[in-house]
Amino acid sequence: MVEGWFTGDGDDFRLLGTRCSACGSVFFPREDTFCRNPGCQGGALAEVPLSRRGRVWSYTDSRYRPPSPYVTEPELPWEPYTLIAVELAAERIVVLGQAVPGITVADLAVGMEVEAVPGVLHEDARTTWTTWRWRPTGVTR
Repeated sequence: MVEGWFTGDGDDFRLLGTRCSACGSVFFPREDTFCRNPGCQGGALAEVPLSRRGRVWSYTDSRYRPPSPYVTEPELPWEPYTLIAVELAAERIVVLGQAVPGITVADLAVGMEVEAVPGVLHEDARTTWTTWRWRPTGVTR
């Protein structure tokens, strides 16, 4: 889990971004130092919860074992996963993330509505690393 990138669980789960008070630009991942908008002179940055739902902007699958620092179990077979780029219309940004397990590129279409839900990135005997996943609305996996 990356501290401060999301909050809540279930229906209260939300990604957290920041909004510049001067230009209104929204950023994810969050920005706590300066406005990333090159045309802005800068303003105070405030934490904002992002829209929970968005529309598929693009998608692909990952069919190779990524290099470190991504955590994988080398003795286990590699399982592909689906990546989804989601447009959050209200914030005017695109957020990339993995699909929930079981969703493949065959299940997706550009423009489809998806929602951010909590997920497990990796776990061992002592720690569970949580993240966000994108799930098509109406799917309960």
